[in-house]
Amino acid sequence: MKTYVANPQNVERKWYVVDAEGQTLGRLATQVASILKGKHKPTYTPHVDTGDHVIIINAEKIHLTGNKLQNKKYYRHSGYVGGIKSNTAGELLNRHPERVIRSAVWGMIPHNRLGRQMIKKLKVYAGAEHPHQAQQPEMLELKF
Repeated sequence: MKTYVANPQNVERKWYVVDAEGQTLGRLATQVASILKGKHKPTYTPHVDTGDHVIIINAEKIHLTGNKLQNKKYYRHSGYVGGIKSNTAGELLNRHPERVIRSAVWGMIPHNRLGRQMIKKLKVYAGAEHPHQAQQPEMLELKF
């Protein structure tokens, strides 16, 4: 019996829409990362990107538990000496809610070429509208 290995040319990709309204950030991010990796498919191969495209809407209505809105910090660096900036999760959620979800999902996928390829299949929007109707995405109910 031979082991099945997926080829990048033979991968069937679907599009899913996930509504983030009222969802907990970490629980949402783990399941989205699993779909981006392709772990929900029987043809999953660790070294091949077999995952699907995911569209997340209503990112501004995500829920964080505990005191994370005040205590959790997000850092970025300008590239210059002393150019480190930090924002709390609450500030970032008000200004750029897409970055909070993208950061959480990025932390759960591989940090290499394959992971960079996977994160490109994630589309995050603050509101309820998205421009991907032509791909005929399916609504995905997440299991908690």
